[in-house]
Amino acid sequence: MNSSSKMIQLIENLKELQSIDQPLHLALGVFDGVHIGHQAVIQSVVDAAKADGGVAGVVTFDPHPIRVLAPHLAPQRILASLNHKGELFAALGVNVMVVVPFTQEFANCEAEDFLTKLLNASRQLKTLAIGEDWKFGKQRQGDIALLKSFGADNGINISATSAVMLDGERVSSTRVRQAIRDGNMKATHAMLGREYTVLGTVVKGRQLGRTIGFPTANLRVHNEQLPNDGVWSVEATLENGEVVCGAGNLGIRPTVEGEGARRMLEIHLLDYSGDLYGTDMEVRFLEYVRAEKKFDSLDDLKSQIHDDVAFCRNLCQS
Repeated sequence: MNSSSKMIQLIENLKELQSIDQPLHLALGVFDGVHIGHQAVIQSVVDAAKADGGVAGVVTFDPHPIRVLAPHLAPQRILASLNHKGELFAALGVNVMVVVPFTQEFANCEAEDFLTKLLNASRQLKTLAIGEDWKFGKQRQGDIALLKSFGADNGINISATSAVMLDGERVSSTRVRQAIRDGNMKATHAMLGREYTVLGTVVKGRQLGRTIGFPTANLRVHNEQLPNDGVWSVEATLENGEVVCGAGNLGIRPTVEGEGARRMLEIHLLDYSGDLYGTDMEVRFLEYVRAEKKFDSLDDLKSQIHDDVAFCRNLCQS
């Protein structure tokens, strides 16, 4: 966790909002990915807090509601962890992150009951902000109309942010995931307002890369959406904060693995030596190099990897 995340107060029980005795402005949402549409909602409470010297907060939910309501339909995540989400919130100027555990019991909570609990837990709740199409509460009955009625009854300003459009289409987490799956990092970057990264833990592999002169760090990725298979030029941020360029292979390694091989992300770090087993690594995908393919021999594979690494090195140095 970087220094920005330390600036945000984490609250995991609504009752802890009582500790905040300043005017409180809250954005509500899942905020999966914290894309530019989410950022617009969050900016509205940051601006409101600046205007009256209050506190800007985000109320989010974990796990993603669909993982409870329809786990078979649950998408891959865009962000690996709440820590990462907290870092992004902090960078936007948010002071408090409230994480509501999303359970089946909570899913059955009436929308107005949830709002009442939020109001009762807060000393000076001044603003509630959502994206104009966000729904919450039992059977998704909570919407902007209910919020405005609740706000009028309780003296709370209600902010509904319009959808953010890009190239004529609404920016959404679904659209971001599709861009990642397609390997369209330019579109992904535009919709996230930042470059996309995945977080993985380095695990032991077969160590074949060492035998052909290209040792790799094999990553167990934390359930995040991955781009299309193939060789990528990457940049890796190690657990100690060091940033190293590399060549990444995403796929099933058909030359050395048999049928049914598990999809894996492995990274050859340029000019790096050290034991990374058990540590976390954040990987940024820079440029797609080529599709994954099966070679006739290990020598052919080694020759191609040599070319891939040279290509990635040139990209890194440019």
